[in-house]
Amino acid sequence: MANLKDIKNRIQSVQSTKKITRAMKMVAAAKVKRAENAVKASRPFTAELNTMFSKLLNSLGALDKFSVNINQPINNYPKLLKSRPVNEAGILVLTSNKGLAGAYNANVIRKTIKLIEDYAEQGIKCKLFVVGQKGISALRKKCKNLNCEIVGEYLSIANEPTPEGANIITNDIAGYFVEEKIDRIEIVTTRFKNMMSYYTEDWIVLPVQKPALENEHHIDPLMEFEPNKESILQKIVPLYITNIIYQALLEAQASELASRMTAMSAATSNAEKMLTELSIQYNKTRQFAITQEIIEVVSGANAQS
Repeated sequence: MANLKDIKNRIQSVQSTKKITRAMKMVAAAKVKRAENAVKASRPFTAELNTMFSKLLNSLGALDKFSVNINQPINNYPKLLKSRPVNEAGILVLTSNKGLAGAYNANVIRKTIKLIEDYAEQGIKCKLFVVGQKGISALRKKCKNLNCEIVGEYLSIANEPTPEGANIITNDIAGYFVEEKIDRIEIVTTRFKNMMSYYTEDWIVLPVQKPALENEHHIDPLMEFEPNKESILQKIVPLYITNIIYQALLEAQASELASRMTAMSAATSNAEKMLTELSIQYNKTRQFAITQEIIEVVSGANAQS
């Protein structure tokens, strides 16, 4: 049977851990509501942008006929919209900088590795753009044995998703795609469902895909462009790609915080159960020690009489 000092030390250790997990749960709970509101607020804009972009694509002629003035890769919409055979693939992976978020990071990394292995079976090498320290650390080790390499790392963006951060990633992946270093780019992220659940997804970002709409057969393809199609496309294509990445960052942050809140809540409950069990064990051990001492005193007294 464990001695009283060992049990007492363990009780103090569990109590300290419980304070930490409870504090982390409260912090995550405070942040997750704001993240959830940001996700819900951005979804209507994303849906409307998808509708407008789909109408625009339905109204276009051959993209190769357009003469464009390109000053950076993100403005080269003919290439960004055009599919080509995939020899190298790019994967944008969204993870967090911090752990203790349940299976959140593990699920994203697992799906990424599965995607890399699927590409490897086709003889396609992958280039990775990784958001978050957890993904960078895990995939850097995995890439030694897999057919991939990390070409972009983003730490600060994982802390607080912003349109500016999404724009940085957009410019990077557009540069690789336009220069034909990568022929397809996908995002591996999570879709926030509610406070208790999320699910991992992968979205194709480049080449730009026509959005799937529920009422697509009602779309009127007749549109007038002012000043011209080229100017409209050079504005809408970068906005559309950046919004996809920004929406993915918001969904990922909400999923991470919800997962952390759930994990810390479970850890706090487990700590409370352990404290109850340890208290019972401590009292039994203490009672046993007192009884043992009484028996020894009585035995000694009887021996002297």
